[in-house]
Amino acid sequence: MLLIIGIVLLVLWLLGLLTHVLLGGFIHVLLVIAIIVFLVRVIQGRNPLK
Repeated sequence: MLLIIGIVLLVLWLLGLLTHVLLGGFIHVLLVIAIIVFLVRVIQGRNPLK
């Protein structure tokens, strides 16, 4: 079981190394959008987690 988890983490790490150049900017844009939506919901007085 521990070996399977280690292999999965290694594969995900390698995928991260290969795709960080292509998807790095896109992930940052998604994070910024998520933070903006969160702040707007807080400012409007809504529950930001629903």
